[in-house]
Amino acid sequence: MATLPLLRPSCFLPTPTLKPSLPRHKPFLPLKLKPKNGAVGARLSNTSSPPPTERLISIAAYTLPFFNSLQYGRYLLAQYPKLAVLFDPIVPFLAFYRSVPYASFVAFFALYLGVVRNPTFPRYVRFNAMQAVTLDVLLVIPHLIARIFSPGRGPLMVWSSNAIFVFSILCFLYGVASCVLGRTPYLPFVADAASRQI
Repeated sequence: MATLPLLRPSCFLPTPTLKPSLPRHKPFLPLKLKPKNGAVGARLSNTSSPPPTERLISIAAYTLPFFNSLQYGRYLLAQYPKLAVLFDPIVPFLAFYRSVPYASFVAFFALYLGVVRNPTFPRYVRFNAMQAVTLDVLLVIPHLIARIFSPGRGPLMVWSSNAIFVFSILCFLYGVASCVLGRTPYLPFVADAASRQI
């Protein structure tokens, strides 16, 4: 008589099925995009506040386009004499600046060669100086056009001079206020061109 095999309780248990182990994926991390131009990089790298010496040099750089832009305000200041009173404190400095022969050219090349192209200065100072130099160059273009065509004192001449003067004053105030607060000013039509030269 055939003997039955010994039955064990484990025989009635279901056999475990092995599940294929899935590979573990690393958590998704956003890619760090490299800035395309220097202006964007300057905005991202501006994390620490510059020292007072750098702020003072940057503020002094913006006086170059400020002094050269005052010639465009002759119509506006003549129309509003009370507005001209605000510029009375700088009249002695302006008189000394204009008394020096070729002061504008000397200041321009001194700022460009001595600060912008000087690697010993930090990028904050060089960028602000380059913005001031670029703005000063843009202010020369309307003056040359007026010299060539001699439009006289027409409505277009008065309106364009007032617009250039107001734009220059706003850029000067914005640049000085940003430097006082330790921030990097980004002037319109100027910041990108200045950043590419640094």
